[in-house]
Amino acid sequence: MNKLIVIVGASGVGKTTLANALCKTEKFAIAYEQHAERPFQSLFKLDSKYALANQMDYLLFRAEQELELRQSKLPALIDGGLDLDFHGFTRLFHTRGLLNDDEYNLCRRFYFHTRSLLPPPELVIALSADAQTISERLASRNRINIASSEDAGLLEEYVNEWLESIPESNVLKLNVSKENAEYSHSIPIILDKIRL
Repeated sequence: MNKLIVIVGASGVGKTTLANALCKTEKFAIAYEQHAERPFQSLFKLDSKYALANQMDYLLFRAEQELELRQSKLPALIDGGLDLDFHGFTRLFHTRGLLNDDEYNLCRRFYFHTRSLLPPPELVIALSADAQTISERLASRNRINIASSEDAGLLEEYVNEWLESIPESNVLKLNVSKENAEYSHSIPIILDKIRL
């Protein structure tokens, strides 16, 4: 089975930019979040009654992506992923009252059942950045943002709680506040970790 590498962190931290930069240096099977293509994302942005449909769609979509990526002979790279969508975004939306307790529990049941059937990632690249950097990056991108820069701290807290359950050797934490679009400082560190 090939290696699955996931890039996690708050919205706007630079997950997609890092995935693109990595793909310029090595060959990966890759999967992206695809905000515009998800059927409930824009509806959820307009009306919170679509929160559950949006989260279930994302959890299922990310599981489908993982299953497909695992069939590749190349190392697999995913921008965000199943674990981030549950441990980060589903928890965030529950905290914000966008998912009630029963809806959150439905997402939780789906996530844990699905993760029991799919092996966890071999490497988690956890990105963080200062609040100003995240705010600027969110403002500059042309996509639907459900989570705001104000949510970054809570998302990072939730992601870090999940990361504590993963062996330290399977996690690479990087502060990318000062990184450029080529990730010239972080790429060599990541490639060294992948090749171990």
